[in-house]
Amino acid sequence: MARKPRIHIPGGFYHVILRGNGGQDIFNSKADRSRFYLLIQEGIERYRYRVHSFCLMTNHVHLLIEVWTIPLSRIMQNLSFRYTRYINATQKRIGHLFQGRYKALLIDADRYLLELSRYIHCNPARAGLVSNPSQYPWSSCLAYLGLTEIPWLTTEPVLSRFASQANKAHDLYSKFVQDGITESHRQDFHTGTYEGRILGDDHFGEKVLSQAEEEAKCRITLVDVIRATCSIYGINKNTFSEPGKKQPTAEARAGVDFLVQEREGMMLTELGRFVGRDIAALSRSAGRIHKKLETDSELCDTLNKINQTLGQILKCQA
Repeated sequence: MARKPRIHIPGGFYHVILRGNGGQDIFNSKADRSRFYLLIQEGIERYRYRVHSFCLMTNHVHLLIEVWTIPLSRIMQNLSFRYTRYINATQKRIGHLFQGRYKALLIDADRYLLELSRYIHCNPARAGLVSNPSQYPWSSCLAYLGLTEIPWLTTEPVLSRFASQANKAHDLYSKFVQDGITESHRQDFHTGTYEGRILGDDHFGEKVLSQAEEEAKCRITLVDVIRATCSIYGINKNTFSEPGKKQPTAEARAGVDFLVQEREGMMLTELGRFVGRDIAALSRSAGRIHKKLETDSELCDTLNKINQTLGQILKCQA
């Protein structure tokens, strides 16, 4: 039977489990786990998602991720590909590192956010690696207890449910975790409660499936991206494809290269045919924009305006 497609909901929370191929280890050293941290941080900066909780075990990873416009599939593909490339290079190996398809459950955060965060943090204790989750250095538990800082980790949605003051929230969360140490394996956190893709009741399942269907109907086209970009840059769309480095047309073309590469459902091959340019050149152009975004706040603002315009197009379609 064919696998059901991933459910993409902007603002959706997902429990993701990424396992080593055939149960093999995916982390062999502190350096490996540190590199995985770095790749998550870079992914957050690029794809604008949030990690609320995580635990890096030896042969698998738990992540509690909140996505926005970029679907989870794009995020996980980038993370797993880049980490596999790192491991293959450092260990002089080839082949797959991760088990074929990662597991992902779209969760009802109102009901399960706190419990799932605790479940993830208690994973090392359930596995017998430590007696207390606070003793395990490779999860987000220490940050939730106020014992360390992880810049790319988002803790406020969970901790704010315990107290508005940070110290009190840390103490109450610590007690919450202690109360869950003896909790056994939760099958529902692995297989879901609705269609095997959703952790929530029937009402939640029906609601998110309906929302996902509406999202799928509303698609931004290549023409939409070009028109929105030309509008923000104040250039004539009829001159967009003309060669040359004259500004601002050249930057607008590079911006479209970047937006098409980043947007789900769009391909540089389509853009290449439209503008009559080589795909490799488009990819290099998009890469330069990505690098420039790290230091150019004006460019970042411009691309945000384009995305806002595209968001208005989607609203008009709905």
